[in-house]
Amino acid sequence: MAIEKMKFVMVNGPSSQLDKMILALCADGQFDPEPAGQHISPTMGYTTVSEENPYAATLAALRDLSVQLQVDLDDTKKVKGTIVDDRAKTYIETLSESLRDMTEQRRTINEQIETCKAGIEEYKHFQGLGVNLEDIFSCRFISIRFGQLPKDSYLKLTKGYAEHPYVLFIPCSSDSDGYWGAYFAPKDREDDIDRIFASLHFNRLHVPSAVGTAEEIIENLTESIRINEAQLAELDQKLRAVWETEGEKIRAIYAKLVRLNAVFELRKYAVHHENNCFFVGWIPEDAEKTVRRRLEKYPEFVVEIDAPEENKKLRPPTRLKNFKLFRPYSYFVEMYGVPSYNDIDITAFVAITYTLLFGIMFGDLGQGLVLILVGLLMWKKKGMALGKILVPCGFSSAIFGFVFGSVFGYEELLDPVYEKLGWAGKPLSVMDSINTVLLFAIAIGVTLVIVAMLLNVFSCVKKKKFGSALFSENGLTGICVYLGAASLVYTFMSHRVLIPSGVSVAMLAGGMLILFNKEILAESLDEHKFKKPDSIMDYILQNLFECIEYILSYFSNTVSFLRVGAFVIVHASMMMVVFTLAGDATSPKGIIVVALGNIVVIALEGLLSGIQGLRLEFYEMFSRFYEGEGRSFEAIELKSNQTVK
Repeated sequence: MAIEKMKFVMVNGPSSQLDKMILALCADGQFDPEPAGQHISPTMGYTTVSEENPYAATLAALRDLSVQLQVDLDDTKKVKGTIVDDRAKTYIETLSESLRDMTEQRRTINEQIETCKAGIEEYKHFQGLGVNLEDIFSCRFISIRFGQLPKDSYLKLTKGYAEHPYVLFIPCSSDSDGYWGAYFAPKDREDDIDRIFASLHFNRLHVPSAVGTAEEIIENLTESIRINEAQLAELDQKLRAVWETEGEKIRAIYAKLVRLNAVFELRKYAVHHENNCFFVGWIPEDAEKTVRRRLEKYPEFVVEIDAPEENKKLRPPTRLKNFKLFRPYSYFVEMYGVPSYNDIDITAFVAITYTLLFGIMFGDLGQGLVLILVGLLMWKKKGMALGKILVPCGFSSAIFGFVFGSVFGYEELLDPVYEKLGWAGKPLSVMDSINTVLLFAIAIGVTLVIVAMLLNVFSCVKKKKFGSALFSENGLTGICVYLGAASLVYTFMSHRVLIPSGVSVAMLAGGMLILFNKEILAESLDEHKFKKPDSIMDYILQNLFECIEYILSYFSNTVSFLRVGAFVIVHASMMMVVFTLAGDATSPKGIIVVALGNIVVIALEGLLSGIQGLRLEFYEMFSRFYEGEGRSFEAIELKSNQTVK
């Protein structure tokens, strides 16, 4: 339950050995590279390595071909070894050229097939014309327009222009939108006839000139498609033959290309000058010995490994280190923001509090078990991170469902179990203890707000912000104010003394006085220069309103936890409605209604409880102590045993 310690690595060596440098550092997924230019003085003449990737084109060609032939390049089960000799480059170039030629032929043939299909789609509309198209297009005094005329326009044409001597539309086929055909116009009347058909919403189709009737053209195009498909099949057979004979070798080359490409892409992090280069990044502290041992094989490398504390300008990445049970909840933490390196890891806090809050709001033994099953399916079948969180939340729901005595909404089903345990009944009946539920929710809120403030104190001390730890609204002063106010409210509401009233008033008044002057106190303790206000009145008004805001924030954050109790009551109420609609829950109709009602409640209440629990985490607790301004540790791993030549 901590943030893993990091070490900063800087390796200096010959530029010709840069690839070996990268491989040595990134061999086991323990190295997070950074742009070396950020850590080298710009006056030294070092520039970023910028070169054209020589492997990208070949990789793209192999991947495209694998998609076309449905071949899995990543299936390396049959690969006995990788190619490391000097002939590999020549083989790759020759193979790539051959593959490019064949893929270009495939592309050309496919384009021809698509062109023929498009032609068939165009000409099929005019099969009823019965005229050689070459003769029509060669007419000197007549123009022809092919296209579609809407049905209502065709009716207007037959009625309104029946006597027009130059309006002639010949329908060839029809569909739901209108008639496909052609109209003819004398060359000297072409513009007039075009305007008439434009007003009739004629949709012109530009049909290319061809020899023969539409039926003959379609037949020729169909034959052309058949010939091209035969050529395509023959070419595919040749390509498959290449894979059958060279598949193992090609996969080995592909594996090497992937790695070479990955190494080359990492070169962009390096800087070089003349014959020297630098490569820098971060490793976990416990990986230092392994990295040093690996780099010792290259005496030409100069290696420096430092702790980030030795250089305050360094900004280490963050890698959370938690128990296996808590790890899924880092998904929620990182949604809000990754903690900075010198911050605290709150994953365990989120895991415990979120699971607790969700279980209380969604307390039902049967529905909790369903959530466990759903979470396992989401996790195992779909690989969803949310599924891992849903499993412990389901357990929490089941536990609180046992406390509330609810199993799929049945409130008496667990009574025999309670009797066996020697209990008088269920520990808590929700609908009979509404006030208790709401007060319990407030008590949870007060506790969690105080814990959040304590976490802020710990975080400030860790960052050496002692002024904020002591005098801020979320520091020790804020805790005193909050406890004093909470104690006074508790005494007023219950007539019971939690903290003596005099002490509570002193805590509240003294704390507010400190908060009023917190800037002066905190900044003087943290050795920051206090910025004087423009006037005393501005200072008084600003701090007065801030103190009012603090009180309102304490109040609203606490009252917000009422939603926990409210959701407990809402959940029980919704199940009461389901059973009311079901009537006799033992009848077939009642069983169906209860089953459907449970499905709706699980989906709706589960979603709402999850959202509200997350809202309480983010707004009522995180906002008090968590900044989330870090960046994740993103290690690079190059998987292979081959050597880069």
